[in-house]
Amino acid sequence: MNHHVLQHLHPEQVEVEIWRADELEVRHGLSSELDEMWSYVHSKANPRWLWHAIDHHTGKVLAYVFGRRQDTVFLALKALLEPFGITRYFTDGWGAYERHVETEKHTVGKANTQKIESKHITWRTRSTRWVRRTLCCAKTERRHDVVMGFFINRSALGRLLGDGSNSSATPSRLLRARGHVWQGEG
Repeated sequence: MNHHVLQHLHPEQVEVEIWRADELEVRHGLSSELDEMWSYVHSKANPRWLWHAIDHHTGKVLAYVFGRRQDTVFLALKALLEPFGITRYFTDGWGAYERHVETEKHTVGKANTQKIESKHITWRTRSTRWVRRTLCCAKTERRHDVVMGFFINRSALGRLLGDGSNSSATPSRLLRARGHVWQGEG
């Protein structure tokens, strides 16, 4: 607060607004960090991308989709974000963002995407499926998306797949229980 300026102002010249933080966020609109994270299915020749968005202030995951690094996949993510009423997008400047996010709502640069980049590092550390070919490497896109979706739901959203009554549920167990059969995988 600038006390020197306040000494020379008359009370009728000063307007004070007091807002709760959550109400101020609604008033100013939600800001979001968007990014994509690379992995692969079966081999590096078949890349699979996680496109996701987090709340810029809290770091909570808002939405995510899996697919190729193409505009159509980003547009699917953007459609999932519509109900949030996001007024500011922070990205790394990938072409899909440049083409499909309004310029006045878009800020490019690493300075405002630190939370989402940090989340990538955490996820890569916690799950080797993101980075290297191991025995746990998915061999189908469906299996990859289910297992990684399970991981995101569990770690970032704090939710289990299924009804939540079985804490030992794994993607394989849940899908087998629902009658899904894997082709070419154990």
